[in-house]
Amino acid sequence: MSRSLLRPEYFDYLRRSLKVASNSPSFIVAWKHQHWNDNLLNPSKAFDVVTTNKAITFRCQTGEIDVARHLFDTMPERTTVSWNTMITGYSNWKMVPEALGLISLMHHSDVKLNETTFSMSLSLCGRAQLLAGGKQIHGLVIKSEHRRFKFVGSALLFMYANCLEIADGHKVFDELRQENELLWSLMLAGYVECNLMSEAVSVFERMPRQGVVEWTTLIAGYVKSEGGCKKALEMFKMMRSDCQAVPNEFTLDCVVRACAILEDMPGGRAIHGLVVKVGVESECSIGTSLIFLYWNCKSRDDAKKVYGGMFSPSLNASNELIRGLIKLGQVDEAELIFSKMAERNPVSYHQMIKGYAMCGQVVDAERLFSQMPVRLLTSLNTMISVYTRNGDMDRALDLFEKVKGEGNPVTWNSMITGYVHNDQHEKALQLYLTMHGLSISRTRSTFSVLFQACACLGSLRQAEVFHAHLEKTPFSSNVYVGTALINMYSKCGSIASTRAAFRCITSPNVAAWTALINGHADHGLGSGAISLFKLMLERDVVPNAATFVAVLSACARAGFLKEGLRYFHQMEEQYGISPSLEHFTCVVDLLGRTGLVHEAEEFIEGMPMEADKVLLNALLHACWFWMDMRTGERVARKMFALDPNPSPACVMMSNMYSSSGKWGQHLKMRDILKEWRVNKDPGCSWIDVNNRTHVFSVDYRSHPKTDMIYSILKSLKVNTLSTQVTGSCIPE
Repeated sequence: MSRSLLRPEYFDYLRRSLKVASNSPSFIVAWKHQHWNDNLLNPSKAFDVVTTNKAITFRCQTGEIDVARHLFDTMPERTTVSWNTMITGYSNWKMVPEALGLISLMHHSDVKLNETTFSMSLSLCGRAQLLAGGKQIHGLVIKSEHRRFKFVGSALLFMYANCLEIADGHKVFDELRQENELLWSLMLAGYVECNLMSEAVSVFERMPRQGVVEWTTLIAGYVKSEGGCKKALEMFKMMRSDCQAVPNEFTLDCVVRACAILEDMPGGRAIHGLVVKVGVESECSIGTSLIFLYWNCKSRDDAKKVYGGMFSPSLNASNELIRGLIKLGQVDEAELIFSKMAERNPVSYHQMIKGYAMCGQVVDAERLFSQMPVRLLTSLNTMISVYTRNGDMDRALDLFEKVKGEGNPVTWNSMITGYVHNDQHEKALQLYLTMHGLSISRTRSTFSVLFQACACLGSLRQAEVFHAHLEKTPFSSNVYVGTALINMYSKCGSIASTRAAFRCITSPNVAAWTALINGHADHGLGSGAISLFKLMLERDVVPNAATFVAVLSACARAGFLKEGLRYFHQMEEQYGISPSLEHFTCVVDLLGRTGLVHEAEEFIEGMPMEADKVLLNALLHACWFWMDMRTGERVARKMFALDPNPSPACVMMSNMYSSSGKWGQHLKMRDILKEWRVNKDPGCSWIDVNNRTHVFSVDYRSHPKTDMIYSILKSLKVNTLSTQVTGSCIPE
């Protein structure tokens, strides 16, 4: 077609159309892609270093790392930008060895590293926690005088903070902070990451600017630190009163989690209202935190309401609700949520397997475990716990043997816990020693379950040995480990060590106080237990249901009638704790021990729930002690109604009849016991020899050295008799 045959308006329209098309992103990307392919994959085309760098960037962004590296390797000429582009590609795809290898090659190729290379390399070492590599690059930075660049100095501090070498990070901060204001936020984050909150506060208070990021960093640090949630809420109040920074969705997320951990429902609801007011309730992370808040405060309906109000619940939100429902014992509801999930990850399966395990549904747990598309180590650890909870130690051990080589402490903790759960305490201690010998990291859970095993064995010597192991770890002042330590020393009979263990805890919580009070109660130190309870209240630690069980038990054993009844009434009136059967049993024991048997019986009649055999046994014991035959017979009849074979009731009634001269009834009870073939559990004793506990009782013949033991016993008996005979012949 000849140009002269076209109208002039056509050319104007064509020029405008080409201009619009050429400015569109799709046109530009397609043109560049074709241009790069034509110029770079065809050797006959002219080489252009800028175009090649752009092509490498494009290939890295689309995940074609091998193609990008081929382009890089075939470049006849490379600039510093070329090297940085390829290193960035590796870094973005978390190919750390390849990135570090290229940095090393760049340095040895006599290519000058610039501020971009240094900041990128240091950030990479920080994220990968490669301290040695980071220090080498720091040496090159010093030689090049690039540390004065803001991003290089920031990356340097980030590297040391992320590698938990906070002292070296502080040296960088002190040297460069005057000329690099970015370092303040990084130093604050570094201290928070290392859980050094007092140092973090010191940096925060000296900061030239305290924005929402800095406030949120500090609040988040307190939320994740032990016993720091109250302080986090205080900081949030200060932030709002300061009026210089407005909380964002990340701040509110932290504060909601603080309320959840503290089980502060009123405070949590207030923050929920603020979330709605600010308009960030649709944020996935906040929705997940609100679900955590409500289920942890035992408000299942509110948690489900938050979940139901989500337009499209995220995977994390679904997993959080499943976790909460399982914690609240609602496994069927959790299963319903799980079945409706469009997307699942290993955490989803992991939570449901745990739920099935809690309910003893081993078959369902195994079925779900077999359906997992990817079996993570966490799920394998859960299955070890499933098997041990249900007494299937052989299968648990088989699974443990397959994965123990991973060196994961949770795997070892699960197996140790399984041994303790199945009363194989010596095997638990032996497995710990193997774990320690292999230099596998020990966690606070390791020591908690280890001390539980020592408590069950009652071995003070072994307890002290493992306590020495604890002192060499960062967990010596941990509240959870400390609580287990208190229980262990209490069960092993050392109240002095119990008190010392409590003093080592940095910030004792209600569980630690309760364990200490319980220890004093078990040792008959009622006055000491009450004094500790009063001191606990003075320290603003709010007692829970378990605390009142310990206090009431202490009052019962010490005979503190008035104090015990006062605390029982205070429990509900002042602290809003509804009494459970355990609390009622303590009061019955208290009344019975002080001789108020009839009052104890009336107290049981006025209870809002039916008495169980443990409670009735406490009353029957009081009847036996005070020889109240009539009340004892009434209680025994109730126990017979609850349990067709109430052997404790028969034994006590038999003793009461014999003590009061009612031999007919006594013989009748004895006949019943013979008919049921009931034998009183024999007493036992134990001794530690070479870190092994040997238990003995009457007629016990299962010990591997039984013949030797009885032979020595016989020899001792003969020697004793001969000594008595010889002694009788000595003239006066």
